Amino acid sequence: MGVLWNLEADMAATDIRNIRNVVLAGHSATGKTTLGDLLLFKTGKATRPGSVDEGTSLLDTDEEEKQRKGTVTASICYFDHKGKRFHLIDTPGATDFVGQAGGSFRAAETAVLMISAPAGIEVNTRRTFAMATEAGLARVLVVNKCDADNAACAELVQQIRDLFGNACVPLNVPVGQASAFSGVVSTLQPPDDVPAEAVIDPKEIHQQLMDSIVEADEALMERFLEGEELKPEEVAGGITKALAAGTLIPIFFCSAKKDIGVDELLDALADYGLAPTDLKRTGFKGEEEVEIQQSPDAPLVAQVFKNRIDPFVAKMSFVRVFGGTLKKDQSVTNHRDGSTVKVGQLNRVQGAQLEPIDSASAGEIVAVVKIESLKIGDTIGDPDAPVMPPIVFPKPMVALAVEPKSRADQAKISGALQKIEEEDPTFHIVRDPQTKDLVIWGMSEQHLQTMIDRLQKRDKVEVVTRPPKIPYRETITGTAEGSYRHKKQTGGAGQFGEVHFKLSPMPHGVNPEEFFTKERFLNMREYHYDPELNFAFVDRITGGAISNNFIPAVEKGVRERMEQGVIAGYQVQDVICELFFGKEHPVDSNETAFKTAASMCFREVFQKANPVLLEPIVKIDITIPGDRVGDITSDLNTRRGRMEGMESAPGGFQVIHAKMPLAEMLNYARALSSLTGGQGFFTFEFSHYEMMPPNEQAKVIAEAQREKEQQG
Repeated sequence: MGVLWNLEADMAATDIRNIRNVVLAGHSATGKTTLGDLLLFKTGKATRPGSVDEGTSLLDTDEEEKQRKGTVTASICYFDHKGKRFHLIDTPGATDFVGQAGGSFRAAETAVLMISAPAGIEVNTRRTFAMATEAGLARVLVVNKCDADNAACAELVQQIRDLFGNACVPLNVPVGQASAFSGVVSTLQPPDDVPAEAVIDPKEIHQQLMDSIVEADEALMERFLEGEELKPEEVAGGITKALAAGTLIPIFFCSAKKDIGVDELLDALADYGLAPTDLKRTGFKGEEEVEIQQSPDAPLVAQVFKNRIDPFVAKMSFVRVFGGTLKKDQSVTNHRDGSTVKVGQLNRVQGAQLEPIDSASAGEIVAVVKIESLKIGDTIGDPDAPVMPPIVFPKPMVALAVEPKSRADQAKISGALQKIEEEDPTFHIVRDPQTKDLVIWGMSEQHLQTMIDRLQKRDKVEVVTRPPKIPYRETITGTAEGSYRHKKQTGGAGQFGEVHFKLSPMPHGVNPEEFFTKERFLNMREYHYDPELNFAFVDRITGGAISNNFIPAVEKGVRERMEQGVIAGYQVQDVICELFFGKEHPVDSNETAFKTAASMCFREVFQKANPVLLEPIVKIDITIPGDRVGDITSDLNTRRGRMEGMESAPGGFQVIHAKMPLAEMLNYARALSSLTGGQGFFTFEFSHYEMMPPNEQAKVIAEAQREKEQQG
C-alpha cells in the first residue's frame, strides 16, 4: 500500500501544474550549494545536510569540486514540498563557469539569484540577473548570510532597487542582522506587533509589494485601487502572474547555514513559484514561430541543455521535456540533423545518482545516457514537432595554444579536448588554418587551466601551453614588375619555365566584374578573383608565350607562395598578380617547372613592391563601473586602442566601444580584472586588418627570422 501511495504521490507531483523548475545562480560563495543541500535534507531526500567545506555535499560531487570547495558544473536534484515537485539546478558562481548557468536557464521557469549579505552585489550577480532576464525567467533574489558580520540588509535592499529596478520588493524582512539575525517577518501579511528588531518595517513595504503584485493584472489592480479587499488565493495568483510578467522580483532573507528564513523561502516557491505552463514557450516549424503545447498528450518536444562525460556512466545528456511525454526505449528525431536516436534508459537525477524511470512528461527534467550524438541545444522529439530555439551562451574571450607534451598524447589530445567541448559550451577548440596552432578558447585563464587539469586527471593527457600566434597578413603598398626563369638540367629530361609578373595592390570594396576590364588590364584573357583574400590572378599572355595547359600551374605556384608568406611567413592578401609574359621549352617545360617559377617570381617581385605587415583589429565592448572609465581609457591608449564611443548601462556601469589590435588582447582579461577589481568584462569580435606601425612590424619580422634560423 505504501508503494502505491508513493506512486500516486509521484504522479500528482509531476502533474505539470505542480512542477517547479528552479535554477540557483549568482556569484560564488553566496551559499547556493549550501541552500540546495539544506533543501534536500528538509524535504527528506537526505539524512543530513551536506557540507561543501567537509566534502559531503550531494550537489558538489566531482573530485574537482571537492578540492576547490566550490561548484564547477551545474548539478541537478529533485524533491517534493507541499505537493509540488521541485527540479533544482545548482550552478557555479565563478564567472569562469557562467556558461553552466546559461544552459540551465533554458530548463527552468524561475531563477533564484543568491546575494551574500556582507559582500553585496557582485559581478556575477549582475551577469546572471541579466542572463535570467534575457531568458524570460521569473527572478527571485535571496539575500543569504544575513547572520554574517558586516551584513547591512536595509542598505543592500536600496542598492538592489537602484541596480535592478523598483520591481525588487522584499517579501519578508530580517529580524536582526549579523549575529542578532533570528528570523524573518512577512511583508505580504505583516503582523500587528512587528518585532522591534526588524531591520525594515514590513508595513512600509506592504504597499510597494501590493502595487507590484496587481500591476500585472488590470482587473486585480482596478479592484485593489478601489479599496476592495482581495482574497488570499487572488493575491497568491497575482504574485505568480507578477513574477511571470517581471513586475515583481521578490527579495527574501535567510541564513542557509543556520536554517533561518529557509522554510519561508521554500513555502513561497511552492505557493507562488511558476509552473511550466505559466511561461509561454515557442519553437519553430521552418521559419514560422509557433507556441509549444505544454501537456503530456502534445507532440514530444525536448531539448538537451547540458552534457556530462562520466568515466563510469559514459555520456549523460540532461534533457528538459517541454511538450509531450518521453519514454524509455523510444525512438525520437534529433532535429539538428534529422537522425533518429533511441532513448534507452531514462533517468531522474539526484546529484550524482541516476534513478531509472519509465517516462517523463512535459515540464520534467531527466537524463539519458550513452547517446553519443547528442549535443547541447539539440531538440529531440516527434518528427513534425516544433524545434526549440538555440541556447545562447557567452562567447569565450581568452585563448591559449596547446600541444601534447609527449608523442604518446598526440593521438589522444583531439578526442579528449572534444569531450570537454561537448560538456562546456563556453570552451571551444579551433585549429588556426594559418598559424597551424591548436587553440583552446575559454572564459578566463582560470577556466582554461581548470579544463587543462581535467584533461590531465580524466584523460591522462598532458599539454604545454603558450599564447597563440597572431594571424598577421602580408600585402604590398606599391607596384612592381619582374621575372624568374626556373631552369634545371638533370641526366634525363630537365625543367624549364619562365614567367613575368606585375604585382599591384588590390583595392577593397570594388566590384570585380566592373574592375577587371580589358581597358584597365591590356590583353586580359581571364581573371580569377578570391574574395576571401581579396586577391586576383590575371592572365594577360599573348601569342601563346605560355601554353594554356601550364597557366593553372602558374596560378597554383602563386597561391602556394601566398600561403607561405614572403617577409615573415604569413598569408598574403590584397594583391593583383598579372601574368603578362613567359617562355617555355618544347621538351623540358612541365607543370612543376612553371609552379616553381611562379612561386619564386612572386616572392622576388613582392619584395620590390613595398611589402608591409597587416595586423588583425578587433572591435571590443568593455563593461565597467563608471568610476573606472579613466583607468580603462588610459590603458586602451597604451595598447594602441581607439575609443569609438561610450554608453551607460544599468547600475552605474559604462560600456566602452573601441577597436584594438588583437596582439594587445592576449593578456587583456587579466589586466581588466586588475583595473576594475574583478567587476569588468568584455566581448570582442574580428573587425578588419590594417597596416602595422613600422616599429611593431620590425619586431614581428625579426621574431619570424629568429624562428626560421632556429628551425634550420
